[in-house]
Amino acid sequence: MFSLKHILFFCGALFFSILINSIMLRFVKNLGIRNQDETTIRWSDQVKPAVGGLGFYIVFLLSISLHSFIFSYEGTVVDLRFTGIIGATSLGFLMGLADDAYNTRPVLKFLTQLLCGAILIYSGTYINLFEHDLLNYGLTMVWVVGMMNSINMLDNMDGITTTVSLIIAFTMMFLLLLNGEVDTIGMTMLLGLIASLLGFLYFNWHPSKMYMGDTGSQYLGVLLAALSVNYLWNPVTTSEFVVSRQILIPIISFIIPIVDTTTVTIKRLRKGNSPFVGGKDHTTHHLSYLGFSEKQVGAIIALIGIVSSVIVIYVISSVKEWNHLYSALFIGYFLLVFGVLFTIALKNNPKDE
Repeated sequence: MFSLKHILFFCGALFFSILINSIMLRFVKNLGIRNQDETTIRWSDQVKPAVGGLGFYIVFLLSISLHSFIFSYEGTVVDLRFTGIIGATSLGFLMGLADDAYNTRPVLKFLTQLLCGAILIYSGTYINLFEHDLLNYGLTMVWVVGMMNSINMLDNMDGITTTVSLIIAFTMMFLLLLNGEVDTIGMTMLLGLIASLLGFLYFNWHPSKMYMGDTGSQYLGVLLAALSVNYLWNPVTTSEFVVSRQILIPIISFIIPIVDTTTVTIKRLRKGNSPFVGGKDHTTHHLSYLGFSEKQVGAIIALIGIVSSVIVIYVISSVKEWNHLYSALFIGYFLLVFGVLFTIALKNNPKDE
């Protein structure tokens, strides 16, 4: 269970997150506010500062810096695996910051995302699913690049990406608690991440005062991808190892970004459009076209995420002997969520698609 140190650290990080976002909202006038003639398409027509990612990264650095001081970490002097996570996350943050400031070319973003994946693999953070490491490296690269783009694409309506990221982070935190990994640097990262997201959500929930921008979405994408490799793809557990179980856990945990990206990609390719050009055709937008308010859309997405989180936690904590029935049930759950959201997206006629 959490000690008083964990609770005080979380409260301090949450306070600092709210404070830093308040300061930036007051004093930052144009960072992340792009020119009106650019191709970025947002759901809201209002121009707002996209500085949330700065607060994320500052709390991230604070969490890492204070870990040894607060929790008396007695591990090795240099943990290569988490050093790689810090490096890849920092690179993703800088690339997002550059994109918010200068609207960088897609090929540069893609190459940077590949480099983030390469840093993680080199430092030992990679999916361990196949017997051959090259296949594991390839799957890890697809996962990291895919999540960096999926989280970025999901940032299309007030509070959506923040809420989804919060639920994923809470899921991994509970899994660490189940495994007794309370005083690890991974737990400190997750506590800092949750605190920064909660502090930002206060300003990002509809009607929002600021966006996270690519600075925030790229940071979240690489950090969540890296942590999920360690705690979802390769969990420390005594239960039976089954490939289908190992694959389903991260897919169910990230069901919202995966379903949204898949739906948007299929629809845009069918129309001959690039899936990387923005539009008001995401699953969240189509829920709004049905008549739901932005807050109701946020609640629906949060509900799906919470149900998915409960399923993952139940699987890891209770299901000791995996069988084909469990595989069928959880594949069915994924297909149900995907089918409902995809059908809604197909039957609606968005205004600006």
